[in-house]
Amino acid sequence: MSQSSPQPERSCAGRPPARRQDVHPGRPEPRDLTSAPDAIRASDAEREAVVERLRIASVEGRLTFEELTDRTEAAYSAVSRGELEHITADLPGMGAPGANPAPIQVKRRFSAVMGDCKERIVGRIDGPLEAVSVMGDVELDLRGAQVPSGEVLITATAVMGDVKIIVPDGVSVELSGRNFLGDRKVNVRDPHPGARVPVVRVAATAVMGDIKIVDDAHHAPVRRAVADWWKDRG
Repeated sequence: MSQSSPQPERSCAGRPPARRQDVHPGRPEPRDLTSAPDAIRASDAEREAVVERLRIASVEGRLTFEELTDRTEAAYSAVSRGELEHITADLPGMGAPGANPAPIQVKRRFSAVMGDCKERIVGRIDGPLEAVSVMGDVELDLRGAQVPSGEVLITATAVMGDVKIIVPDGVSVELSGRNFLGDRKVNVRDPHPGARVPVVRVAATAVMGDIKIVDDAHHAPVRRAVADWWKDRG
């Protein structure tokens, strides 16, 4: 009597296929990267909201003039929500108690007569400033100041002398006035088109002298290039 060969086992048509056992049971489930902040593009409204938050932080005394302009520029250049979150990561939420502002800038007139005057302002600017040079040099550095209003007004006069005003990168500079056998120059990078950035307004009068407004990049280009190179190495 011959024996029949074993038949292959048939799968039941109504039974779902057995789930394959995970060969890595400790591995977490894959994350949906499309929901991560870095993967979601930021909108113009979100950028403007971050800029407004930065402005309020400046009013509260949390950001210097330079920090405000740097972060404002970064906000307008941000592509993703993650980049916007990074810009305000060290700032408290809206409605938090304000920080103690810097002391008010009491000295507002800076002059040099046949000499030099260099001032780095770190106080709170609540009013207009004046710079006067007569056969001398005046240098005002505004990068470390606090500017709650987001606007600085300066009257500059140079008679056979020089006035140099250093502003943070990214500010908008408005220069007015007149010159006689002298020069009035603005050497700053143009801000983001349509951006609400801090403003420095200078009414300048130059008589056989020079009045210059420069940003950080043009004030010390070699030092800035080295700093950027070192930062990129990291």
